[in-house]
This record gives sequence, C-alpha cells and structure tokens, in this order.
Amino acid sequence: MTNGNLIAALDLGSTRTCAVIAQITGDDRASGAKILGVGISRETGVRRGVVRDIDETTRSIVDAMRDAERMAGVQVPNIHCGIAGEHIQVRTSDGLASVSGEEISKADVERVNDVATAITMGPDRELLHSIPQEYRVDDQDGISDPQGMTGLRLEVHMYLVSVQTAVAQNLRKSVERAGYRVGQLVLEPLAASMAVLTEEERELGCVLVDLGGGSTGVGVFKDGKIQHVASLPYAGAHITSDIVQGLSVTQADAERLKEKWGMAYTPMVDPDETIDLPSTPGQGVRQAKRELLAHIIHQRLDEILGLAQQEIEKTGLAGNLPAGVVVTGGGAHLPGVVELAREAFALPARAGAPLHGISGLVDSVQAPRYTVAVGLLLYAAARETHARAAAESGTGKILSSVKRWLQDFF
Repeated sequence: MTNGNLIAALDLGSTRTCAVIAQITGDDRASGAKILGVGISRETGVRRGVVRDIDETTRSIVDAMRDAERMAGVQVPNIHCGIAGEHIQVRTSDGLASVSGEEISKADVERVNDVATAITMGPDRELLHSIPQEYRVDDQDGISDPQGMTGLRLEVHMYLVSVQTAVAQNLRKSVERAGYRVGQLVLEPLAASMAVLTEEERELGCVLVDLGGGSTGVGVFKDGKIQHVASLPYAGAHITSDIVQGLSVTQADAERLKEKWGMAYTPMVDPDETIDLPSTPGQGVRQAKRELLAHIIHQRLDEILGLAQQEIEKTGLAGNLPAGVVVTGGGAHLPGVVELAREAFALPARAGAPLHGISGLVDSVQAPRYTVAVGLLLYAAARETHARAAAESGTGKILSSVKRWLQDFF
C-alpha cells in the first residue's frame, strides 16, 4: 500500500473534530474507500464553520489525526477538509462558446466551462466548486455530456459555490500548523450527500439536512443534480444552549442530558416520565419532566427544519421531491428526529448514515455523525481514480453524468 492509495478526511465541527483515514479502492467507474482508522477530538476551535482559535483548532487536528494514524498504522501527508457556515455563497452562471470542429470536443467543453466560471467573486472570496448543471447544443437542452455531439453553439449552466477567503485560509493554516497539507476543501452538504444519498434519491428529488453542531447544511437534489445548497446558522449547539436556559444547568450538563434523555419529537415521550437533573450545593436534588426536555429540543429543531423548508421553496421544487428528506449529522442521532422531519416537511423521511462505497472498519463510521468525513473520503477517492484513469488513457475523458454533479475537474 503506497501513500498514493491513502486518503484522509477531516470534519471540523463546533463540538468535535473527526479524522478518518482510508485506502482507495475500485476504479473510476466504481471507486470506494476502505476505512483504516478513525480519530476523535472533543477539543475544537471552530464556531459555526469558522476557525475562531487557530491554536486550539491545530491541537484538535493533531489529536484526532494522531489517533486515526495510530489505528490505521500509517501516516498521511494530505487531508481533505469539509467547510460550511454562513460565509458560503452560491450563484449560477452561464457560458457560451462556438464549436471549433465537426463535433464537440473536450477542449470545447473546457472552454465553455471556463467562460461560465470567469466571473468576479469579489476580492474577499474564492471559488470552491464549479458544477455543470446542464449543457445546451444549439436548440437542444438538458444535455449532461455534450462531448462527441454535433452542433455549432455550446452553452453551459454552471452552479458556483464560493467561500470567504479569510475563512478558507485560516482553516488551511490550522491544518498546516498540525503538520499536514490540505488536499481539497469540500462543501459539507455535498460531501455528506456522497455518503448517504442513493442515485435514485438524487434522480427522483430529495432534500438532505445535515444537522451539525454549529451550522445545518441543506442540499436539494433533483434529476441527478444538485439544485441548491445552503448553510443555516442554527444547529445542535443552539439546542444545547436552549437546554441550559430552560433547565438551569451548565453547558456540559446540558450536552449530557441531550445525549442521554433527549427526544426530538415530544409526542413520543411519556408525559409522566421524570429525569434527574444535575444538583449543586445551592440547588440540591432536582427532577424535571422528560417531556420538558423534549419540548425544548422539539421547538428548536422544528425552527431549524422550518428554515430548511424555506430553502426548498427557493428552488421551486416544493411538492416535487418524492424521495423525501434524509436527515444526517450529529443531530440525526436524537430519537424522534425522523418523525419530526416527516411532520415538518410533509414528506417521507429517514436518518442517513454512510451506506455505500466503504469497506474495512465499516462499524467504526456507520453512524450519522460520520457522514461528512466519509463523504469527503468518497469525494477524494472518486477524484483520484478518475485522474489516474484519464492520465493512463491519455484522453482526459469527461466524467460520466452520474459523477459530474459533484466533481469540478473542468
């Protein structure tokens, strides 16, 4: 096993840092990741997707990667990192180019893509992803791969995702101070979608809700393509803060109560059930109805899902997402979250955990909280295997339509 076959992913959240190391498996038609090691650090200097303390963030990366490398028995030089937060911006852009020969070549596709991405993002922003939505050849639209077709005029509708330059630079700086290089920054909802969504769900239409600690990622998919992404400024940390206020407990105790007794859907709680609250010398022994804890969680999550519904409505696809809702991330561990999502969206819902493309220590990552990290590995594996295949064939062939929705090789 060479270093070229190894990949590492880093999910930097507001409550923990997760590192996963894997070996690339498969080929460009069906790539995957064999999980070798996992590391978790409870320390983090990231708040709502932004590095607030570089030293603390660096320490958390060192701790998580040390444990992952120890479990895997290997060392890796590069890390693929997820990025999210309110600083994310999305927009669409169209490109137009004339066809140079009798049929559309790879160079023609590259040229029209370059036209679509050659727009000013602003002095404080950098382009993260450029994702072709569809191509148009003369009067024929809805084309996913125009290469080899005959026409005079080629157009592309491009989906562009940008990040605040300072946020990206501070994330890279933290990784570099930990002794690694950043291989790729990937928008977290897109990474998560690679780990939990099926091809059928993306084709029929679905919404992915990634309930993180500091922010909630939303991705809307239809016809096999990403239609909309957003990062909401409310997530698990806000639920914990609500518990602190509602039950008069510390932040640490609120987190423990949420993990042990939390319920996302109040009707599922026995109204007579009580729970013991942490006592202090001034307060003494205390109890509370578990229904009260559930009510606090239910109200905040319902608000978050309501904001996600607003993002769906922006796409014009409300009522046209038959595959329903997939809830993932740390918040998806709460009992009742699927029932609440089903009610909030009036759609089918399920909890999403990494379910395809992985082997090895699968049990170590098969939970919703590992979705982003595993998705980053699958993203990196797909990019690497495609790049190798293109180099070996010497043709630089265009990605298949199944993969292009996420990859930005152009």
